[in-house]
Amino acid sequence: MRAIEITQPGPPDVLKPTERATPVPKQGEVLIRVHAAGINRPDVLQRLGKYPVPPGASDLPGLEVAGEIVGGEVEGSGFQLGDKVCALVQGGGYAEYCTAPLAQCLPVPFGLTMVEAASLPETFFTVWSNVFDRAQLAPGESLLVQGGTSGIGVTAIQMAAALGHRVFATAGSDDKCRACEELGAERGINYKTEDFVAVVKELTDGRGVDVILDMVGGDYVPREIDCLADDGRLALIALLGGAKAQLDLGQVLRRRLTVSGSTLRPRPVAFKAAIAQQLRERVWPLIDGGQIRPVVFRTFPLEQAAQAHALMESSTHIGKIVLEVL
Repeated sequence: MRAIEITQPGPPDVLKPTERATPVPKQGEVLIRVHAAGINRPDVLQRLGKYPVPPGASDLPGLEVAGEIVGGEVEGSGFQLGDKVCALVQGGGYAEYCTAPLAQCLPVPFGLTMVEAASLPETFFTVWSNVFDRAQLAPGESLLVQGGTSGIGVTAIQMAAALGHRVFATAGSDDKCRACEELGAERGINYKTEDFVAVVKELTDGRGVDVILDMVGGDYVPREIDCLADDGRLALIALLGGAKAQLDLGQVLRRRLTVSGSTLRPRPVAFKAAIAQQLRERVWPLIDGGQIRPVVFRTFPLEQAAQAHALMESSTHIGKIVLEVL
């Protein structure tokens, strides 16, 4: 099969087309003929040599795919050979074929193309796990999304807004802030020209937000502590701004704040299967009904994975970048 491999750690051009043996599904897995594969920040980190591949996972990049089930065990699962699915995988998505745990497969939502479906799993699993499972965003509570026009950001804004929450989001330009608002954010905050703490405090009458989803870390963290309401929760999922921060632990104690972090890729299948079930029950009907829509900025042929990574690193996109396996 055709695939894209990381020839060595480095810039986008270390991604090269190659030929690999078609993978064989293990027990509990299916083989998917890939029509499209999403691009995500962890793929970039893996390419740079900063995100080790979990034991037993493919060394090929790619954490989400959409395609057709063409092999493996499907009896009693509700799926059949030939079904169109999207799936969260541990790696191997940049290829014509990919294996996936059956429990991490979801049906392609009504009316979506394969490209749109491929843009869903990584960000939807991540947002549900961190915002709703770990941070326990509850009815009537508010959410601040850092990086609102990223793949994670557009998912978090739409999911929380569709479930009835007040949502605020930061972005790096006025145009991107307007895009956040079109997706459901009450207010887009330009982090280059505005103080997100001051804006959020003003919009919440000084109370702050209940949950913050943060991909930045670094010097954002102490400001986020100031931005949280009493009993607020900060969910860290990436460290684009650095791995070290100073915390006012007095605030954490007095105001009963929670700071948590997580990565999804190394977690076991059973953990991800539970997320998949929640998504199918709570979120997939919102996609089927049009309350949440995929946001695909641009597609590239599989062989142009290097150009796709260069675009992601430019941070000029809004939403997801997807490879098409033509």
